[in-house]
Amino acid sequence: MQPTSQADLQAAVNAYAKAKGVETKAAESLQMNRSTFQCRLRHARMLGITPSSGVEDPNNVDHLKLRIKRLESELRAASEDRLDASAIRNKIIGLRENVSGLKTPAWMVKEASKSGTSFGVPTLFVSDLHAGEVVDPNQVNGVNEYSLKVFHERMDRLAERAIRLLAILSPKADYPGICIPLGGDIISGNIHEELTATNELNSMPTVLDAFETLAGFLTTMGDRFGKVFVPCEAGNHGRDTRKTWKKDRHATSFDWLIYCFLAKHFSNDERFSFYIPDSPDAYYKLYDYRYCLTHGDQFRSFGDYMIGILGPVVRGDIKKRSRNSQIDLEYNTLICGHWHTYSHLNRLIINGSVKGYDEYAYDSNFPFERPQQGLWVTHPRHGITYRCPVYVDRPEEIKKTTAWVSVAK
Repeated sequence: MQPTSQADLQAAVNAYAKAKGVETKAAESLQMNRSTFQCRLRHARMLGITPSSGVEDPNNVDHLKLRIKRLESELRAASEDRLDASAIRNKIIGLRENVSGLKTPAWMVKEASKSGTSFGVPTLFVSDLHAGEVVDPNQVNGVNEYSLKVFHERMDRLAERAIRLLAILSPKADYPGICIPLGGDIISGNIHEELTATNELNSMPTVLDAFETLAGFLTTMGDRFGKVFVPCEAGNHGRDTRKTWKKDRHATSFDWLIYCFLAKHFSNDERFSFYIPDSPDAYYKLYDYRYCLTHGDQFRSFGDYMIGILGPVVRGDIKKRSRNSQIDLEYNTLICGHWHTYSHLNRLIINGSVKGYDEYAYDSNFPFERPQQGLWVTHPRHGITYRCPVYVDRPEEIKKTTAWVSVAK
């Protein structure tokens, strides 16, 4: 029998090291039976043959130490390159302030006047803009029309009319500031085939347009009221996933991206404070009055449809309050959007929409509602006082496209 060469013995040792000590796998890699491989491996060990340079020996302590150091280095590099929400905010967008944590401005919790004449802090709830969506008046009997042009006009009217309504209470706008919750569904998105086919713009250019529009809107409100607090929650329409994610919900939404752009845009303006939590609920206080901001898509539409949206939303509010009582997060009033139907109750505020009545609502026989947003004032001692909707359309624009058909007598 021809003696085994040094090269064959070295190959056996290397194969054993590469297979991480699994003899069967090493033998298969050399295309030989296991008993022959074991003989060669014993022979190589007797001669003191070790794995070649670059091949790790699972039985060699020095090799294992080097491997651990290499893996630790790779892990550090992977951690540095991982793009989580914080990395996107800080490294890509350049947002240095931690907007995911709530830093309550002093003007929100301290009463400005001790004379009893303080009006409180106004809140203008902005949600369900659905920028980019098109509503064809011919498909809703002429009761509404929506496009990017109309979206821009309605946002201008929202600022103008909210300022005018608040001037009724205080002509000099003697408020410590204003709270403007952004409640999601800023853009229409492509979550349904019909939206993909009919949206005026795709998601990315709509994001830029919505950002510019909201930046101008917030600047107007800041110029009028001085201080502006902006808590933010993402909706379900702006997502880039097939279904709304429970994990990383915020990081899969274009709404969240717009909020971060806005926070960056106003980062050097001390009048503005943003709160963009990573959770689907945002909790904040005006004076001692506690609010919970959520989009509203968590509440499922089931049960008695005769009572409309109140069934699912009230049930959802009760469940949320029950959960929060166990984790020390009780709140006075829940505010949400999503349902496009304005309703202001003592413990619950549901916002209307800027988009207004659409083909889905018309086809589903939902009650007609003009496009509107919620406005109210939180008094330092009495809680919510002054309240009213802000209509953003022009009633004279409604032109019914269907006339009654009659037969002459």
